[in-house]
Amino acid sequence: MRTKDESSNHLETLARKFGDHVSEVLKKLGATNSELHEVKARLSEFEQKAVRGESFSSGRMGAPATFGQCFTKERSDELYRINTERGRTSLEIKAAITSATNDASGSAGALVTPFREQLVAMPRQRLTIRNLMSVVQVDSGSIEYPEQVGRLNNAAPVAEGAAKPSSDLQFNLKPVPIRTIAHWTKASRQILEDAPQLSDFIDQELLYGLALAEEKQILSGNGAGQNLNGIIPQATAFAPAIALATMTEIDKIGLAILQASLTNVPPDGIVIHPSDWWRMRLTKDADGKYILGDPMTQVQPSLFGLPVVTTESMTVDKFLVGSFQSQTIYDRWQARVEVGFENDDFTRNLVTILGEERIGLATKRPEALVYGDFGNAA
Repeated sequence: MRTKDESSNHLETLARKFGDHVSEVLKKLGATNSELHEVKARLSEFEQKAVRGESFSSGRMGAPATFGQCFTKERSDELYRINTERGRTSLEIKAAITSATNDASGSAGALVTPFREQLVAMPRQRLTIRNLMSVVQVDSGSIEYPEQVGRLNNAAPVAEGAAKPSSDLQFNLKPVPIRTIAHWTKASRQILEDAPQLSDFIDQELLYGLALAEEKQILSGNGAGQNLNGIIPQATAFAPAIALATMTEIDKIGLAILQASLTNVPPDGIVIHPSDWWRMRLTKDADGKYILGDPMTQVQPSLFGLPVVTTESMTVDKFLVGSFQSQTIYDRWQARVEVGFENDDFTRNLVTILGEERIGLATKRPEALVYGDFGNAA
């Protein structure tokens, strides 16, 4: 049987041991917290020293990750344990990776892929004239169409038993020459294989060149040599049927529409240079208001119910009004791009890229097209 003094001594011993244990636990917890703070500080230092890479989505492939990313990826499980169990982890760094391109330890600049933006192409003119005209696909290099050149109409009332009058119609066959529009360029096989987007760009550039040359030929070709016989050289000169004391640009367009309408071929369009359209668009009345519409609204280019088509292929201060649908483009070969070897291309690893088309143009109703001058240019 224990005495009171023995029980008291036993309790004091337990209390002292428990106090020592608590002190030791607190000391260990303090050391662990310090180590955790040290890990966080080292992680921050690594991220500041490392070179930051770009993601694949930004257009760079194989860009190196930062040390912070490497550290987090390699030690993610241990970092989680630190956060829950008061542990610690480490990552051995032998040399800081930099963007240097020399052979020094840690240099990785050669691994950084430079960002390359899309190719900046030269501006292209908007082409519109082909869309105004009739287009027919043909499979022959020789085209003819019959054209009525005479009409003798003797139709009249006839008495009973009397002879009926005779009328006469005359026709001619008109040939349409097929012309070739083409151009080419050379490129190395290596660059076309290594940069497929460049190959596509070259194709589009060749096709654009064909379309631009075609539009100019349709409008202004003089018919000499291998040129098309364009619609402007065959159009009827502007001759107003009504005399006005003064004529504005809009007045002249209206009178040209009248002149074309009197040929019994209804006009369907107006072609002018953009500068001439904006000269008319900016015209104001006596009160300072724009006569062709509020500048705060989008105005569809049109005059007297006909669409106004602007193109830089048209000469400034000139206008062309009339029936464009009565004129026909014949496509023998639609615009195409071909690639082949020419001369010593094969031995030099070069290819010839050819853009080509074959077309014909028939201005079937030249009297239905009126060509004139605004009279603003000197």
